[in-house]
Amino acid sequence: MTHRVVVLGAGFAGLQLVQDLRGADCRITLIDQRNHHLFQPLLYQVATTLLATSEIAWPIRRVLRRRPDVTTLLARVTGIDRQARLVLLEDGAPVPFDTLVVATGARHAYFGHDAWEADAPGLKTLEDATTIRRRLLLAFERAELAEDPAERDANLTFAIIGGGPTGVELAGILADLAHRVLPREFRRIDTRTARIMLIEAGPRILPVFPPALSDYAAAALQRRGVQVLTGQPVTDLSARHVSIGDQAVPCRTVIWAAGVQASPAAAWLAATADRAGRVIVGPDLTLPDDPAILVLGDTAHVDQDGAPVPALAPAAKQQGRYGAALIRARLAGQPAPGPFRYRHGGNLATIGRNAAVIDFGRIRLTGRLAWWIWGIAHIYFLIGVRSRLAVAINWLWSFLSRQNSARLITQRETLRPPGGNAGAAAGVDGPGGTAMTRETPKHPNPATDPPRRNGQGEHEGVPHSPEEFDVMNPAKADKTPGGPQENQ
Repeated sequence: MTHRVVVLGAGFAGLQLVQDLRGADCRITLIDQRNHHLFQPLLYQVATTLLATSEIAWPIRRVLRRRPDVTTLLARVTGIDRQARLVLLEDGAPVPFDTLVVATGARHAYFGHDAWEADAPGLKTLEDATTIRRRLLLAFERAELAEDPAERDANLTFAIIGGGPTGVELAGILADLAHRVLPREFRRIDTRTARIMLIEAGPRILPVFPPALSDYAAAALQRRGVQVLTGQPVTDLSARHVSIGDQAVPCRTVIWAAGVQASPAAAWLAATADRAGRVIVGPDLTLPDDPAILVLGDTAHVDQDGAPVPALAPAAKQQGRYGAALIRARLAGQPAPGPFRYRHGGNLATIGRNAAVIDFGRIRLTGRLAWWIWGIAHIYFLIGVRSRLAVAINWLWSFLSRQNSARLITQRETLRPPGGNAGAAAGVDGPGGTAMTRETPKHPNPATDPPRRNGQGEHEGVPHSPEEFDVMNPAKADKTPGGPQENQ
C-alpha cells in the first residue's frame, strides 16, 4: 500500500515540504482552508496600496498542477484522531494518514483584549490587507468630508500598535502614502498633516535588531513624520480612540502589529505546548511520543543552542526541506538525517523609500543600499517569473512616479466578532507563510511588557459570519459582529 502523507497547510513550511517530496514513493494530500499560497512578507504593501493582491498570492492548484501525486483539498480542519490516524474535516470525510505534517502557523493575539480585534485588525491574510487598505483610504475620504476640525484630525490620525518589522514597515509606507502620494489629490485637507503613531511597549522598536539599527530606524521614521512612541503600552482602544498610558488620543484607524499566538494544533494533538501555544517537538521536528507526526513552522517550538528557532520564513522553509528529507529517508529505509539545524541568513526590514536596515551578523547595512538589497531579496523569494516582474515593475513605477496603483475601494467591509480570534479552533496553515524577518520576542502582556511581534505567522484561521457596517461611520463597527476568515 502506498504511504499516505497528509500535510496541513500550504504556507512556507508545508508547501516547501510538498515540493521537496517530488518523486517520492508516497501519495500526498495537502489541506488548506484557502485556495492560495500567500507571500506574507509583502502583505503590508497590499494594505498600503503599493501592490495588488494577485501579485503576492498564487492558487495552490496552479502551483502544484504538474504534481499528479498531490491531492489538494480546500477544507477546514476540526481535529486530529491520532489513534485512528485520521484528520477530521468540518465538511467532508476524515482523511487517513500514515505520516502527518502539521504546519498550521499562527494567528493574531490580543493578550486578553479580544474585543480590540474589531477596531484594530491585524495583518495575516489578504482579507486583512484589503480591510486595512480600505480603512486607510476611507479615513482620508472621511477627513475630506468632515466639517468639524476635531473630527477631521481624528480621521487623519493613524495608530500602529507594535514596533516590530511589520509595524515599522507599515508606518514607513503609510507616511510615504500620506506625505508623497496623496497631497495633490485632495482639495479640502492637507494629507501631509496626518499624524502617524508607531506605539511600542518596549524600550525600542525592532528589538530583534542591534540597538544601532533600531536607532537608525526610529530616526528614519521620525524624518518621515512618524511619531515613534516607545515604552508606552496601549491600555485601551475603540473605534474612536486609542489610549496610551492614561492619555486617550482621538483616532479612527488602528492597526494591530503587536502579537501572535500559535494555531490550535496543540489541542488537536493533545501535545505539550509552550506559552505561545506552539507544539514542543524534538530535534527531528516530530512529536516526542509519536514520530509519525511532524510539526513545522510557526506551529512548532524547537530549541537550538538554548533558544527557540525563530518564527521566520527562512526557518519555515528549512524545516519543510528537513521534513521532506526525513520522510524520504524513512520511505527508503535509510538512516534519518541528523537533528534539524536552522541556518540564520540575517534580518531585514524596510522603513520606506531609500531606507532599510539589514543585520547579517558581522555586516550591518542601512540606507539606500540596504533598501535595494531588501527589495532584491524579496523579489527572489516570490513564486514565478511573472510575479517577480510584476512586483519589480510596480516598485519601479512607484519609485519614478511617486504613485501607488492599488488604491481602489471595491467592497463593503466585514468585521470579526469581538473575541473571535481567541475562539479559533480549526485554522489550517494559511497560504501566506512566516514573514521573512519577523522574530517573536517573549513578552505576553501588552499592558506591562513589550508584546510579541506580529508578521511571522503563516497560517489560516476560522471563518465567522460576515456582516456589513456603514463604511462612512466607524463608530458603528463597535456593534457589528461577524467577519472574514482569518489567517492564523
